[in-house]
Amino acid sequence: MATKKAVANAKNSQSVACVRASISFPSEVYETLEIIAKEKKVSLAWVVREATEKYIADKWPLLAGS
Repeated sequence: MATKKAVANAKNSQSVACVRASISFPSEVYETLEIIAKEKKVSLAWVVREATEKYIADKWPLLAGS
């Protein structure tokens, strides 16, 4: 029987095509992102994706659903 996490991962990988990117941050920003991720109990990548999605929704609301 598949675990809930395995099922969620399978759904996520099927529904959204992802592109890997390498991004550099000033050390202070990176440390802050690590703290946020630890407090929310998520990955640093999740924090960056969430922030990016909110930025796009705020700046270009018509593109947010794309």
